Amino acid sequence: MICGMTHRTRSFGSIFTILLSALLAGTGYSQSLDVWIGTSRNQASQGIYHCTLDATKGRLSPTSLAAEISGPGFLAMHPDRNTLYAVGALGGKPCTASYRVTGKGSSAQLKLLNSKESGDGGSSHVCVDKTGRTLITAQYGGGSVSVYSLNKDGSIKARTQTIEHEGGSNVAGRRQASPHPHWAGVSPDNRFVFVPDLGLDRVMIYRLDAANSKITAHGSAVLPPGAGPRHMKFHPSGKWVYVLNEIHVSVTTFDYDAKNGTMTAKETIAAVPAVELEKEKAKSASEIRVHPNGQFVYSANRGHDTVTAYRVNQKTGALQVIEREFVRGATPRNFNLDPSGKWLLAAGQDSHTLAAFEVDQVSGELAYNRSVVNAPAPICVLFGPE
Repeated sequence: MICGMTHRTRSFGSIFTILLSALLAGTGYSQSLDVWIGTSRNQASQGIYHCTLDATKGRLSPTSLAAEISGPGFLAMHPDRNTLYAVGALGGKPCTASYRVTGKGSSAQLKLLNSKESGDGGSSHVCVDKTGRTLITAQYGGGSVSVYSLNKDGSIKARTQTIEHEGGSNVAGRRQASPHPHWAGVSPDNRFVFVPDLGLDRVMIYRLDAANSKITAHGSAVLPPGAGPRHMKFHPSGKWVYVLNEIHVSVTTFDYDAKNGTMTAKETIAAVPAVELEKEKAKSASEIRVHPNGQFVYSANRGHDTVTAYRVNQKTGALQVIEREFVRGATPRNFNLDPSGKWLLAAGQDSHTLAAFEVDQVSGELAYNRSVVNAPAPICVLFGPE
């Protein structure tokens, strides 16, 4: 009798699994996530690459070329998920390009819609506002931020502004003798644009008019002298902002006033102990991400070749280091968390690799998933709109 009951239980379980799979298939649920990879100007790279991530097992598929473009360093996706943008060069000229996303999974490809010359030496970062009307780029070399209007189909209509930053903190030698905007992003309510400037030791803040694709100066937030702000991210609560300092290899936590669009510095924490960085011939921070559950923050350390995991104090936003995980590659220029926050993908620019790590949802610790694929000089990992 016991055996019979066990048999029936297993049969019911099998039937339930089949029915659940059919139900999920009917709702469009997929265990395969598209991963888009931006690359640096390198003989090994031909443009934007693509692979998939098994959302259940954390396994990566081999990468394939999705679109030819020179040095598509950073990518962004339209809120409609049908259009992808890249900053790179076409025909030898620096530009911002728009692509239509076709297919999914192994059949995913990119079809060029159009491009606009960027000028000012080319762009280092690109983002799209939350309405899908405006695109913003940061020009590291040229020291400027540019704004573009978008057509309804996602293609780029026109460049509407280029604003030149001025000055330099002059703390870290030539690197800070002039402006170097390194990232651009919008506030959760889409009212403001933030541009960390490595050369100024400031985050420049602009008021955003998304309908007309215009920005106006609103103020700035000050970082520690010589810190070299590179990228930043908002906490899901909207109460805090985390700014990654490239030169100091540290993270500065800010209180954020959403009503007034202002940032107030609280504390700065080292991503890697100074004694460990002393052994490295080259060292710099590259990327920062906040876990979707708001419990953890992660930042990448080039030279040290690790990702630092932090726990977030839910009352103050303060960070506490949990661990530093080796990325199983060289020079982690970028990394990203999948939308569920279960998996972290680390891009090794100099090792030409993309490696998967499982994120412990309770502790925040990372565990190498023994899944790594070849990717030519990867410097941007994108899942979807950010």
